[in-house]
Amino acid sequence: AQRIAVICAMIREEGLRILDWGEAQEDWQARVLSLRAWRTAENWPDVRETQLLATLEDWLAPYLLHCYKLSELQKLDLNQVLHSILPWELSQKLPVLAPAKMEVPTGSMIKLSYSTDGSKVEMAVRLQEVFGITETPSVNEGRNKVVMHLLSPGYKPVQITQDLKSFWNKTYFEVRKDLLSRYPRHHWPDDPLTAEAVRGAKKRPK
Repeated sequence: AQRIAVICAMIREEGLRILDWGEAQEDWQARVLSLRAWRTAENWPDVRETQLLATLEDWLAPYLLHCYKLSELQKLDLNQVLHSILPWELSQKLPVLAPAKMEVPTGSMIKLSYSTDGSKVEMAVRLQEVFGITETPSVNEGRNKVVMHLLSPGYKPVQITQDLKSFWNKTYFEVRKDLLSRYPRHHWPDDPLTAEAVRGAKKRPK
């Protein structure tokens, strides 16, 4: 008990980074906190760093029984540890309501980036991979639209939109002119709604 108390005190002083806390854990945090902001009646837990540090004895202590060295502490499976914070029902809802990735027409699984206050969800994806999508993707049972960062084949920003239908109908044709000159090996169709989505270069038809 004394050893665990010392470890918890040390983590509070150093911060969660000492646990090999990284991008995957921050992404999980943002997803849970977004749902906490969106769905107040469901009691999603507060998983901000300040709250996690204040409650180490509740969620982390059971995994410290066999930790005697810093290296052992840093080998903890944080994904498993964090999963245990959520009640079973909420842990089942998390990947449905706030998925970590979303599939686009090419079959690629594109990462979604959530904000910790639930203000926005973003996806950065190459424009050609979303040909054929008529409606803006959404999460949280369709209540929160994804902000689409549409990229060129070279992963350069082309357009940011939360209204994909309007982009296809209005802005795409202006963007297409620039893309035709910059990426002539790629196919930039007249009708992006019926065109085949592609990952790489698809030669323009002769």
